[in-house]
Amino acid sequence: MYEIKMLIINFSQWLYPWLGEIAMAIMATLLVIYGGVINRMVKKQISGMHFIFRTLIFILLCSFGYGVLLIYFTPVLSHWLAAVGMIFLSPLIIGIFITLGVIAEKQNRI
Repeated sequence: MYEIKMLIINFSQWLYPWLGEIAMAIMATLLVIYGGVINRMVKKQISGMHFIFRTLIFILLCSFGYGVLLIYFTPVLSHWLAAVGMIFLSPLIIGIFITLGVIAEKQNRI
């Protein structure tokens, strides 16, 4: 049991310097999975507007909205992951990616 615990801790220590990139990958995956849903919701709300306004809103949503979400929530997620103990970090990251994969599969994104 001790060997398994040390293996998990060593893997978590190996992942730790990459938490920023891991957090960005998680956020980008969430945006890929749910971006279409958000776009459809916004499209329903603005469907009656003029083409120019719809285009501007779409540009603002995709470039600034998703960009701000990615830029500002990635460090927050990275901080949350860093706060998790080393024994839980690697299983949590693996679990998050497996969960995202299952969600993507259920939404036919894969």
